Amino acid sequence: MIIQLTQILENKREYMKFKELNIIEPILRALQKEDYEVPTPIQEQAIPPILERRDVLGCAQTGTGKTAAFAVPILQLLSQKAKKPNEKRTIKSLVLTPTRELAIQIYDSFSTYGQFTRLKYGVIYGGVSQNPQEVALRKGIDVLVATPGRLIDLLNQGLVDLKNIEIFVLDEADRMLDMGFLNDVKKIIKRTPPKKQNVMFSATMSPDILKVANSILVKPVSISVAPVSSAVDTVEQYLYYVDKKNKQSLLHHLLRDRSIVSALVFTRTKHGADKVVKHLLRANINAAAIHGNKSQGNRQRTLANFKKGVTRVLVATDIAARGIDIEELSHVINFDLPNISETYIHRIGRTGRAGLEGIAISFCSFDEKPYLADIEKLMGKRISVIRDHPYPLLITTPSEKKANNRRK
Repeated sequence: MIIQLTQILENKREYMKFKELNIIEPILRALQKEDYEVPTPIQEQAIPPILERRDVLGCAQTGTGKTAAFAVPILQLLSQKAKKPNEKRTIKSLVLTPTRELAIQIYDSFSTYGQFTRLKYGVIYGGVSQNPQEVALRKGIDVLVATPGRLIDLLNQGLVDLKNIEIFVLDEADRMLDMGFLNDVKKIIKRTPPKKQNVMFSATMSPDILKVANSILVKPVSISVAPVSSAVDTVEQYLYYVDKKNKQSLLHHLLRDRSIVSALVFTRTKHGADKVVKHLLRANINAAAIHGNKSQGNRQRTLANFKKGVTRVLVATDIAARGIDIEELSHVINFDLPNISETYIHRIGRTGRAGLEGIAISFCSFDEKPYLADIEKLMGKRISVIRDHPYPLLITTPSEKKANNRRK
């Protein structure tokens, strides 16, 4: 049974400082050095129960500061445990995350927040040589951040020992399920001690996620910093009804507007992302794709070029886009509407950050109307429809769809 602890924070509340959360001096000094003074809602709610060694289930969207919400208390708990003289350094905390980009970001966060502690950190992920990772493991680390595939490989080679794990974190649980990592996660958990503290974070809370939570967590404190239906206030949302075959033409039409300085375009599949980029390049629109089939180096270069403005349009799948943090992103375009309503909120939240205005544009074909209905139901409002465009929706009934399929 999951204990629900959902707090709605008012705009006029008094903000708590990190020092009021009883953070120890070395970590507090690191936070102050990085200009962290006021914790975000997820940090304010998650840090105390984790410090109390409670299991925690957190629902938090991108950009809420959830990495610090688990990294800070883990660093504190491990720092406060006295190390015996000549005791060998062993892995005491494991953070599992689905992608290489996220693994690197989380590792960097631990290194930053724990820079004045005596703890050691390591990160392992696939797509690169495992030799440097082996060296780090042999030297001894306290906190290991890992993607499931490479961790399983190293476990099978006898290069990783998880028998001393005290705190286990499953990050981005919904993406883990989407990417088919559930069986790997179960195998990894079996290699850890049965008695340990467990922390799980997810951007969405579907029945499948709750089932996983109930199998891992013991009487957890469940935290939701805001309803998933609360889209960012500074994001203007617009909807274009368009036949599937005309989506590419509509995208070209919209991108003729130079006020779209930068656009993150979402497709449902990797193949779809590559296809969109191919057409954009033919139209002399500077675009690039980022998804799981790209190499680590390629993904990092592509993202760097987009952040610098060299690339105007970045086309991504939801999985590849998780962990991408881009300031001053002017537009998000849903080339394909997501079939999970919460994912829509997650996508449009990538623009309109830090008080800046942003615009979210969505294409909706006949087949996607049920997805749209679910999204609008979740938000409790309708998305503004733009009807004056060159590619209006022609297929509006099942019979028209059948007739169109026959013509094909």
